[in-house]
This record gives sequence, structure tokens and C-alpha cells, in this order.
Amino acid sequence: MSESGLKARTAASGLRGALADGRFVVTAEVAPPRDADTEAIARKVGALRGWVDAANVTDNQGGNVRMSSLAGSILVQRAGLDPVMQLTCRDRNRLALQSDLIGAAALGIRNVLLLTGDHPTLGDHPDAKPVFDLDGVQLVWTARTLRDEGTLLSGKRLGVRPSWLIGTVENPFAPPAELRARRLAKKVAAGAEFVQTQYVFDVDAFARWLRPLRDEGVTERCAVIAGVGPIRSRRMLSFLTGTVPGIHVPESVRRRLAGVPEQRVEEEGRRVCVETIEALAALDGVRGVHLMVFGHEDEVPDIVRQAGIRQATKGGDDAD
Repeated sequence: MSESGLKARTAASGLRGALADGRFVVTAEVAPPRDADTEAIARKVGALRGWVDAANVTDNQGGNVRMSSLAGSILVQRAGLDPVMQLTCRDRNRLALQSDLIGAAALGIRNVLLLTGDHPTLGDHPDAKPVFDLDGVQLVWTARTLRDEGTLLSGKRLGVRPSWLIGTVENPFAPPAELRARRLAKKVAAGAEFVQTQYVFDVDAFARWLRPLRDEGVTERCAVIAGVGPIRSRRMLSFLTGTVPGIHVPESVRRRLAGVPEQRVEEEGRRVCVETIEALAALDGVRGVHLMVFGHEDEVPDIVRQAGIRQATKGGDDAD
């Protein structure tokens, strides 16, 4: 299939189209390689194509240097999948942020996910100077202003406006929990149209976070896409609960993973993930799930199939 044909298909069947059609959307995360290997992303997309509506391309995730999210997004698009370009405030001032946003629009990137970003001290260049000229809420507002008003932060006008779908992130479980729903509402007021959350392992706690957003109509203006993923080992469980801020794994899940032999933890973790997706799909106000599989993209079709939320879409096997 030609590059122009791939772009036409992803435009019709990507994240924007799925949300507009009212479908339960599925997105997944793609980390760009730590080198200039263009085929690395094509291989990841090959496992996802036909099973997800869009693929997030991370922006130096965890403060670690990788191929740029813009370049990775173009490669995802060329491989036949709708990209969601992540953009963080960590490494750029407001000039560079606006420039990258405009450049993404010029290159046909239809979805952007805007966030503050991890501090450099957490990554592989801990001595790097952080920027944080804007924060995530301000960046969302900036993108909306560029798109809807055609105006830079300087006040200068744009000739051709971008037309992205604007996304944000939220962690329903990070303290103080009572402020998290209010924080998302603030991002939606700034212009966010979809939100992808941190891992959800506790569906009951997630439902409590979601309730005020639904009652106040926030979920009607912003599509909530819940983050999910399998826990593959006890080591991964320990890392998630002891290292990553704001991740809450309920005691019932911990006991369940501890109750099987080590060689069966991966299988049980996948089963927990499938059951979580099924429970989330039944919640009023949840528009989809975002799968974080970290280099195991080949697992996505089985997880999605077992959860019963998606069969392979037409074109999933014929895009090459």
C-alpha cells in the first residue's frame, strides 16, 4: 500500500474517528528506539496494526534519551497506524514547544498528548538542566489557543491553523487523591479532549475518582481512556509499587500474584489485565483503554481478544 493510502486509511480509522463513532477505543504505547533504527518502530506497529486505534509515541520517557517523538510519530504513520505524539515541557521552552506543535501539524500528526514530563534526575542524563518553562496545563491551553484562535503565545497570528485532537494525562491514585478529579477538570477547561490515565489495577478506586467527573459532565467533554497493562513478574510488581509514584496495586491483586508459582505470574498477570479491561469497559464514562506493554507489543492482540473488546479490524493484515 502506498504512503498516501496509509495516511488516508489512518485518518479515517484513527483515534478521532473511533471517538466520533462512539466506539470503545484502544490505544497502546510505542517507545522509540535508542538509536536511528527506522525498522524498530515498524516492527512494533506490525504487532499493533488492526488491534488498536492509535499508538502513543513517547517523548524521552522517564528522562531517557531516545529517538524524538516527532520522528517516531512519522514512522508510526508511515507504518499504517494513527500516531499520538507525546510532548513534554521538561526539555523545551515555549518557543520550542510551539514550534514542535506546528511542525507536527504540518507533517500530518493528528493527535498530541501534552504533559509536564519526568524530571531529568530520574533518567540517563541526571545532570541535564530541566526547562519546565510551561507545565502540562499551560501546554494544553497553548495548543488549544494555536488551534482554535490561531494565535501564538506572543500574540502573533498563524496563517494556517493546526487541527490536532488534544490529549492530556492524569493519575487517579496519586496523593492527594481528592484533588485529582479537580486537576483533570482544570485540564479539560484548558482544552484537553481526551485523557490517558496511569495504570488502573483497582477498578473500585478508579470508579470513585471517575464519579464526580461524570456527575459534573467532564467525561462528556473529555474522553477518559484508562491505562492498563499486565504485571509479568514479582520483580515488576515490586518496581511498580516501590518505585513509580502514584501506582496503586490493591492487596487482592498482590495476593493473587503471590499465590501462584513464579513461572505462572506472567500468565496470571495477563489474566488480571484482561479482567480489569472487562470491568473498565462496563463503567459509565470510560471511553477506552490505553495498553502499556513496554516492548511486548506482540501481547496486545491476545489481551484485546481475550477481553472481548475488539476483533482485528479490516486492514490489520494487509497494510504492508
